[in-house]
Order: sequence, then C-alpha cells, then structure tokens
Amino acid sequence: MLDYDLLLVVVVGFAAQLVDGALGMAYGATASSLLLGLGVPPAVSSATVHAAECFTTGASAISHHTFGNIDKRLFRRLLLPGMLGAAIGAYILVQLPGDAIKPWIAGYLLLLGLVILAKAFREIVSKRVTSHLIPLGFLGGLIDAIGGGGWGPIVTTNLLARGNEARCTVGTVNAVEFFVTFTASVVFLLTLGVQHWQIVVALGVGGVIAAPMGGWLVKHLNPRWLMLVVGLLVVGLSLRTLYLTVWS
Repeated sequence: MLDYDLLLVVVVGFAAQLVDGALGMAYGATASSLLLGLGVPPAVSSATVHAAECFTTGASAISHHTFGNIDKRLFRRLLLPGMLGAAIGAYILVQLPGDAIKPWIAGYLLLLGLVILAKAFREIVSKRVTSHLIPLGFLGGLIDAIGGGGWGPIVTTNLLARGNEARCTVGTVNAVEFFVTFTASVVFLLTLGVQHWQIVVALGVGGVIAAPMGGWLVKHLNPRWLMLVVGLLVVGLSLRTLYLTVWS
C-alpha cells in the first residue's frame, strides 16, 4: 500500500475506535469493510482486524477502567464464553466462508436496533440483567471471529435492549473484547500466519490514539442520546449488510 493509503487506514482506525469506545461497537465492521473493499480475502481481513484490535481494545479497556465504566460481575460472566466462541469462530472461518450467515445476523441485529430505538424514546429505567450471559458471550465471540466484527453489535445491543445501564454496558463489553480479540488472533496466527502487517500497525496506531476519548465520551454522554445513536448505528449497519448480501 502507498503511504497515503496507510494514512487513510490510520484515520479509519481512529474513527472506528472512537465510535467503538463510545458506543461499544462498529470497530470490526468499519475496518473489515475497508479491507474487503481493498480486495483482502475474508479470512485474512478478519485476522488483520483482530490483530490490530489487540492494541486498540487493550487501550480502550484501560480507558474504561480509568473512568469507572466496568461492571466486574458482568465482565466475569462474559469473559470465558466470549473467548471460547472466538477460538471456534476463527477456526471455522479458516475452513469455511463466513459470508453465508451475514444476512441472518444482520436481520437479527436490525430487530434489536429497532428495540433500542423504541426504548430511547421511553422513560429509561436501568436494570442489571445477568441471565443468559454465557450463550450471549459465546455467540458474540463466534460471530465476531467469523464476520471480522460483531462482538459489540451482538453483546452490547442485546444488553441495552434488555435494559442494562448504557455506560457500564459499553465499558464492560469493550473491556472483554480485548480478550476475545486476543484469542481469535492467536488462532489466526497459528493457522494463517502474519499477513498485511502494515495495515495492522496503521489500524492499531489510529485506534490507540482514539481509545482514551471513547472512554471519556461514554462517561459523559446522556444515556437517552447514547441509546438513540447506538440504535441508529445498528439499524444502519444491518440495512447496509442486507443490501450488500441480499439485494445487490
């Protein structure tokens, strides 16, 4: 890649991590879309994004911990299932194409996004939902590795739709994402090796710069506006995926 292309990747990494840190989603979807648009194969694209995310999610986790955005109990319940799902998903992607399941996941996320938008216009009553976290974490890690992104949209969206408080949900899901990403990266490294390291570094640099800002934003944003933005983002990304995979 040329120098100006790498600079663009740094900007994309910065913007993707800023959104991911503030809303708990979209880094993988944004970065993976860029790499697929450049002609990188799906498995290599996911491996490259996850390698970069090892740096960005680590910085994001530290930022959210600093601003007190992490629920320790929720963190523990999501951690191991998410890592197991990521390991299995990374292995599956190396063997099979992940595009076939994208329309189904997009349709599911579209419904959840609409639920969040509906909740944003009602009185917000935060509650701590801790049921069914093990299958949720496993599914999030599995789809994240297969699709090159999806941990945030699946886990954050589900928890917010069920009424969990926005700030700690976003912070906790971001913190767990580091371990999910690291697990997938190890599997990709063992099966595919290291490829496109220049893109990994460029995405990582942009993301690390943006990570502290995301932690500050989620602490100070109004919960109603946060849910509104998350809902619109999920609906938009889902419609885009459906258009590209089904209607185009």
